[in-house]
Amino acid sequence: MRVLWLCNMVPSMIAEKMNKEATVKEGWVTGTLQSILRDNHEARKNGENCPIELAIAYPVPDAKKEEHTEVSLYDYKIDCYSFYEDVRQPENYCTSMEPRFREILEDYKPDIVHAFGTEYPHTLAMARVLKGTDKLIIGLQGIISNLPDEIVNGRTFRDIIRKDNIAQQQAKFLERGEFEKEAITLTKHVIGRTDFDRRTALELNPTVQYHYMGETMRDTFYSGTWDLSSCERHSLFVSQADYPLKGFHYLLEAMPEILEKYPDARIKVAGADIVSIDSMKDRLKLPSYGKYLRALMQTYGLHDKIDFLGKMNAEEMKLQFIRCHTFVCPSSLENSPNSVAEAMLLGVPVVAARVGGIPSILHEPEEGLLFEKGNSQGLAENILRIWDSDAVALEMSACEMQRARENYDREGNYRMLLNIYKRVSSLVECQ
Repeated sequence: MRVLWLCNMVPSMIAEKMNKEATVKEGWVTGTLQSILRDNHEARKNGENCPIELAIAYPVPDAKKEEHTEVSLYDYKIDCYSFYEDVRQPENYCTSMEPRFREILEDYKPDIVHAFGTEYPHTLAMARVLKGTDKLIIGLQGIISNLPDEIVNGRTFRDIIRKDNIAQQQAKFLERGEFEKEAITLTKHVIGRTDFDRRTALELNPTVQYHYMGETMRDTFYSGTWDLSSCERHSLFVSQADYPLKGFHYLLEAMPEILEKYPDARIKVAGADIVSIDSMKDRLKLPSYGKYLRALMQTYGLHDKIDFLGKMNAEEMKLQFIRCHTFVCPSSLENSPNSVAEAMLLGVPVVAARVGGIPSILHEPEEGLLFEKGNSQGLAENILRIWDSDAVALEMSACEMQRARENYDREGNYRMLLNIYKRVSSLVECQ
């Protein structure tokens, strides 16, 4: 079966082979790719055909860099096609994608096209090209939420130059949301995993066929276990905080209550440091959200309580998960965040916002604690509940690991994906 993946970026395993910068985001793509490669390897050992012949299409910021290359992983060839898209401004629809996709489809002749990331213009372009067929399967992601007026209307020098203060960012996300809506109305098949994405897909397209499949994480998160006796007590880990949707400001607002009881509490944050003003360059690049976070840090005296760790690979992320006392996901909107899945696989106690699909993947209170979106006091209370009782933390760790082994079972999820591809492919053959 020939499958073309339409991705937002080059999966890290392939990027390294192509000498491109590897992204640490969207680990489920890498996890699924690893499952396909393992299955193909076993098939070849047994003298059988590979169950999935895979090609990947990904965006590049320069039309002159559109190309077709081949990459080998475990002696398995993957065709890689690049297409031009305005990656810095994904709210802009590039009509050139449609003829490029027709070229790719004609060259590779896939049985199935699987698009990752429905709010990007390239998914809509592919949906328009394949309109009326069963050939396309797409997924669903979330849209940015509102923030207080003082943040939405705030501007800094950097925002004026780049035209992306928070109000403008929100408008851009809304434009991308329109791409998502049209793409789903044009497709016949969606793969999802939560009550939230199922409900959203059917609201947008009542005739769409919804296929359930759990996600597969990167290999490194399937080994190792959080240990209360060796973690850094009263430390919090956050997977990213560089844009408002991730809700880092709610955690900052919760810190005074936490520090009152545990003065040694600390926050460690993966990803970019958007609050730094160490240099003139940093000052000029400071975004409105970074300015708002700095104001909160100043108000609550938090500057020496937060460590920004920078970009990290899977192993480095895993180390931070295992070291922390509690993982926090304070987002305003999520479907099934990788970070929560990774924490659950490792047994790290989780506190998360009760938004989107999170209640579908983490049952409270036995597997983690949820708080209402934006309720900083509820967030603080949940963290303190874990820190106040080792028994609660240990029971939560055991329960979530058991659930994660079921939700993120690599072999089971891969078999579900293979069956979905086979079902959809059989429909395509009938057309």
